[in-house]
Amino acid sequence: MKTLYLDTFSGISGDMMLGLLIDLGLELQQLEQELAKLPISGYHLRVNREQRHGIEGCRVQVDCDETHHHRSWNTIDTMLDNSELDPTVKATARNFFLRLGKAEAKVHGIDINKVHFHEVGAVDAIVDLVGTAIGLHLLEIDTVRCSPLPLSRGMAQCAHGALPLPAPATLEILHGKPVYDSNNSKELVTPTGATIVAELAEFGSLSTQNLGTSGYGVGGWELNDRPNLLRGILYETVATTTANEQVQLLESHIDDSTPEQLGNLLEQLLVAGALDAGYVPLQMKKNRPGSLLKVVCRPDQATELANLIMHESSAIGVRSSGCDRYSLKRHNETVTTKLGAARVKLIFNGEQFLRLTPEYEDCRTLAQQSGLPLQQVYRLVEIAAYEQLDLGAEE
Repeated sequence: MKTLYLDTFSGISGDMMLGLLIDLGLELQQLEQELAKLPISGYHLRVNREQRHGIEGCRVQVDCDETHHHRSWNTIDTMLDNSELDPTVKATARNFFLRLGKAEAKVHGIDINKVHFHEVGAVDAIVDLVGTAIGLHLLEIDTVRCSPLPLSRGMAQCAHGALPLPAPATLEILHGKPVYDSNNSKELVTPTGATIVAELAEFGSLSTQNLGTSGYGVGGWELNDRPNLLRGILYETVATTTANEQVQLLESHIDDSTPEQLGNLLEQLLVAGALDAGYVPLQMKKNRPGSLLKVVCRPDQATELANLIMHESSAIGVRSSGCDRYSLKRHNETVTTKLGAARVKLIFNGEQFLRLTPEYEDCRTLAQQSGLPLQQVYRLVEIAAYEQLDLGAEE
């Protein structure tokens, strides 16, 4: 199982991500062959080795005849759906543009079907996003993890004129994701870069697994305070019957926080990288009802998450203890249904497939869009998974 960790100390953009994947071993010829399955022309990829602050990486630039071509979200989605791309690649790319479309619709106050992309709909952005989906598939990367994102302050010029940084679409895409102020006036996180990590990545620290190959995608800025690079680190988990790892268990008794505060705390813990978190009903002193918070995390996350608990709740103390965690192997895939694309989690005992679980958020979105009951959408996604993926007989 391959995992790619994105170290976004200088942000992320679509071209930086594509450069990183090539630096990690994606063959340019394979990439171009797959991109040729799209009905777009008049461009070519320019790939060079460049340095930023003495560190070398791969820079990808898309030279194209189109300088400002507008494409609607429907046009792009139909183009991808009708292409001969691998189903997994196709679904990932469609999800990218669906996320972008929703963000643009929200920012401009219009229906997604009326969204016309400008920079995002240009050939270079299509190549960056679809190329990323192709690269992840060809490199057989199963999961993506990402560090918190550095956001900029200032103004940027685009098709609509001057816009504040971070770009409004970037802010909308990154809702609920961990960010920090970069104190930099250049656009470090672009809408395409934000889309990639928001769609694919879990946010948190680097895993304790053995490190593998590292690479760098080079951005177009020459910055004084940091090298304009996207660093990626590949690591691989060896398949076993059950995974055994050392984790930290954080616990705290909470009796005077509101349900809203408790819900918000749980969400923030998961965004910050907790492996699992939940509440257990508790009868506390003076016969007051309360909640026992239990958080499972990696040992190097314990201090950060304990501080988060005490900052975001009424807890004034957190207990911490080390323990073993046994887990089955998990792998994420995307399938297509007549309602749209949805992710599924595949669960294995070693190499033996056990069961699958449709992604709740994707199913809920499809249910809302179609008007079908959530349970029926779950079943449609399950059927699609067994039809499209090599899983053996249905349970």
